[in-house]
Amino acid sequence: MSTSTDWINRADKHVMKTYGRYPIVAQRGEGCRLWDVDGKSYLDFLAGVAVNNLGHCHPKVVAALREQAGKLLHCSNFYHIPLQIELAEWLCEQSFADRAFFCNSGAEANEAAMKLVRKHSREKYGEDRFEVITALASFHGRTIGTISATGQEKVKAGFTPLVPGFRYVPFGDPDAMRQAITPSICAIMLEPVQGEGGVNVPPPGYLKAVRDICDEFDLVLIYDEVQVGCGRTGTLWAYEQEGVAPDILTLAKALAGGPPIGAMLTTEELAKRLGPGSHGSTFGGNPLICSAALAAMQTMVDDGVLDNCRTMGNSLTGQLEQLKNKYTFIKEVRGRGLIIGMEMTIEGGALVHAAMERGLLINCTVGNVLRFLPPLIVSRAEIDEAITILDEVLATVEASGPC
Repeated sequence: MSTSTDWINRADKHVMKTYGRYPIVAQRGEGCRLWDVDGKSYLDFLAGVAVNNLGHCHPKVVAALREQAGKLLHCSNFYHIPLQIELAEWLCEQSFADRAFFCNSGAEANEAAMKLVRKHSREKYGEDRFEVITALASFHGRTIGTISATGQEKVKAGFTPLVPGFRYVPFGDPDAMRQAITPSICAIMLEPVQGEGGVNVPPPGYLKAVRDICDEFDLVLIYDEVQVGCGRTGTLWAYEQEGVAPDILTLAKALAGGPPIGAMLTTEELAKRLGPGSHGSTFGGNPLICSAALAAMQTMVDDGVLDNCRTMGNSLTGQLEQLKNKYTFIKEVRGRGLIIGMEMTIEGGALVHAAMERGLLINCTVGNVLRFLPPLIVSRAEIDEAITILDEVLATVEASGPC
């Protein structure tokens, strides 16, 4: 049987090195646990970067995939697909939206949203109104279009020229947003809570202020909930936290409980701008993936997962706050539900490695923010276990001084 070292050596020869991979070769997962090929167990508080919201291999998602795999894996979007129709109905019933477009990833969902707002504005106002305002520290994907929309320079390095038509303002500052409005602006795109940018939670009233700006200037409001949607913040959609609906909502990551899917939800008024031939996706909304998405989302709502997310989120946040009071290099704990960031005055990369060696998977974003994204089914015992490991790791820093 091949060991982790064997697999890593093979990867080094043929897999492109677009990721700074950790020395783990994953073999199987169940609930909040991940096992490598050497048999080592890890408590997974990264959850595939907010994908495995129901944990690894949730029985209802697996059952739906197995059943559908014996019927129809894929057909063309030239035909009607019953499971796609059911998923569109469910998502619209559970949100502000009237229509859904399906694709394969968050980046594709955001590309669809950007195409839609440009076409809408062109048809309504003419070709000079096409710019989109996004936030500094945002993250919207890895395509040329979505890195152009992203408010982080590090993801853009080496890929110029970028797609024109984006302006960036500080996140959480409605006055800066208002000052950025010009006659060329057609939309505003925001993450209701920024994930990759450091788990940044906006101040109360921010989303309402942005909604008011959009209404005043007839701008389209896009929420990118690729990471923070599908229950991650404790409500099905993050925008429900403040009761301020968008005109377009983009989803992916946890939507199918593990398999790849993206979706753009929008209103009837906007949806009519994209007619036959204007946009598409070969694999988007195929029967196999839609079966998983229906199972995952219905489980999220029907099985008490959102309640558990809120309860366990409060527990995890509270215990992280206790660590903040214990260690002077912890600056702030922030988040909603089970997307939580712990900002420090030191770099976090070494702490991620130390936690991994002890069997806890987390990650670090923007250099000094440890990010916690456990499955929404996580138990109090598993949170206690994670905190015990993290406390051990932080204690080594306190003893040796900042790394």
